Amino acid sequence: MPSLRWQPIATLLLCAAGLGVSIYLTITHFDTHLTLACPKTSTFNCETVTTSAQSHIAGIPVAVLGLAFFIPMIGLCLPVAWRSEDRRVHLARLLLSVTGVGMILYLIIAELFLIKAICLWCSSVHVITFILFVIIVTASPVVLAPGYLQPTVAGDDPSRDGE
Repeated sequence: MPSLRWQPIATLLLCAAGLGVSIYLTITHFDTHLTLACPKTSTFNCETVTTSAQSHIAGIPVAVLGLAFFIPMIGLCLPVAWRSEDRRVHLARLLLSVTGVGMILYLIIAELFLIKAICLWCSSVHVITFILFVIIVTASPVVLAPGYLQPTVAGDDPSRDGE
């Protein structure tokens, strides 16, 4: 059975980076004395994006939704979660990553076609979420395979194949 060597650490680092950016976006959203460090050009304008009508969904700031995505995702991407024998953990990670990619697709469309400005901070979250999605989707056949981490022979650990 194939093993996961770099995926748990890579996804955890990506989640930490995404959480950091989401915290920064949330702080600047609620603290009116702070402004985002972002260039203001005809194409790039974080302020325009983060204060647009699309910066809230059901009255919730999108930055807060970023926190609501990355906080549980960090738990699901901890190495111990990747080693879990409970398929629900792996399915939750996959479902949350699919939800995250759906959200960023909406936000990218909103930036390009409705707001007509791009926020570099938001774009960094979009890239992080997409890379996270790709890693999780490509690793899911391994972790969702029957018998994942179940020793086939006494003392045999499939998570250490090829070492």
